Amino acid sequence: MAFSFNFDISSHIEQNDSNVTINEKEDKGNQDTAKKQSQAEEINVPKKVKEAHEHKHAPDLLSHIENSVTETVTIGALPPLLYLNESVFEQTAPEREDAEKVLSQSITQNSDLITGVYEGGLKIWEGTHDLLEYVDDEGEMFSGKKVLDLGCGAGLLGILSLKRGASKVHFQDYNSTVIEQLTIPNVFLNCEEEGGDENRDEEGSPSSKQRSVEKNHSLVDRCRFFSGDWTSFLSLIQRQDPTLKYDLIFTSETIYNPEYYTSLHDVFHKLLAEEGVVYLATKSHYFGVGGGLYLFESFVQEKNIFQIKTLREMDQGLKRHIVSMRFKKSPS
Repeated sequence: MAFSFNFDISSHIEQNDSNVTINEKEDKGNQDTAKKQSQAEEINVPKKVKEAHEHKHAPDLLSHIENSVTETVTIGALPPLLYLNESVFEQTAPEREDAEKVLSQSITQNSDLITGVYEGGLKIWEGTHDLLEYVDDEGEMFSGKKVLDLGCGAGLLGILSLKRGASKVHFQDYNSTVIEQLTIPNVFLNCEEEGGDENRDEEGSPSSKQRSVEKNHSLVDRCRFFSGDWTSFLSLIQRQDPTLKYDLIFTSETIYNPEYYTSLHDVFHKLLAEEGVVYLATKSHYFGVGGGLYLFESFVQEKNIFQIKTLREMDQGLKRHIVSMRFKKSPS
């Protein structure tokens, strides 16, 4: 039985060159040189940028999801939040439009995170529930505010902002598949739930067509949806004149990879309103990717733009935190 290991066997070949021809050794040397050159080139190649795009909802969206399996999050005094069942995405992956192949790759690799390909947006992570509970306990006010749900996934934090009267809510996720297949449907599901008696037909049943049209007009004015990496997203928003500034930025489980810290910090720096606040939910450490709260805190402190403050700590399982970020005030 033969086994293959990634060991350096060059010295072994030299000691046993009676069994290896000169040509074979030359070929091996050429291959090693080419491999080293390739690795050096990869180091110098800039990371691929995932261009940001704005997504528009389909006019007949609700007819496509009316028979979908939904779940409900109910926390304290917060309004119930509906979302599409996560497991259904895996079971129906072959039937769904997925130009990015996110669904098939996550299933094939049995992974909830494929760096640079799929950033986990189809799952609702613990940090989202932590932030919802914090908002419920602290009574954060949303009325009239502009909100960004950054790395939104299912969009529950942005949806809550809508239900609580935010004037504008923007949803952003790395993957277009997540935005189109999960975030946008979730937003419409929740806004449909708010339909009242004014849109009922003669038999007392909701007139879904009329209600959908009215709700859709309201959403067009209050919601926008974006995919792409944070650098491209920032550039896209900054092309507006004037650049929109957000009163609240919610982001959950987004500091797991230190490679993303610069672009994430740039979004906070350039898009947060002067008196605005970032609410960040995170774990102390993300094993396997290297990021976590303490490393991110050091990064923020070195930049010296934001004051970062711990608001809550959860000790169940891996230690989790909720922190806020506000602009530092000048001495004057």
